[in-house]
Amino acid sequence: MSNQRRVAVSSPQTRLAHARRRRHPGRLPPTLDPAEAERAVRVFRAQRRPAARTLAGLVALVFGLPLLLWALPALVDLRLLGIPTAWLALVAVPFPVLVGLAWWHLRRAERAEDPPP
Repeated sequence: MSNQRRVAVSSPQTRLAHARRRRHPGRLPPTLDPAEAERAVRVFRAQRRPAARTLAGLVALVFGLPLLLWALPALVDLRLLGIPTAWLALVAVPFPVLVGLAWWHLRRAERAEDPPP
């Protein structure tokens, strides 16, 4: 093998993106005035508890449904319209519950962001 130099090959778009990134100095995010910063902290604190409840509901769904099916093996043998109930539970239950959790969480988050009357 000869002493050839290795060259990194990249697309022209990648080189342009890297060049643009170097040309522009980093922009700092705008700072909030003290009143807005305090309101942001209040909203963050108000949204933590509903977020924890939503996360707990998600964990209960993801781990609880398989545990329920494991604990009740009769659901595997039970059939509804020729389909095992366990399959129906795994297909039909999680998605509506996830939509309900998302809707509930969104309502609570928006309520926390609304200005006090």
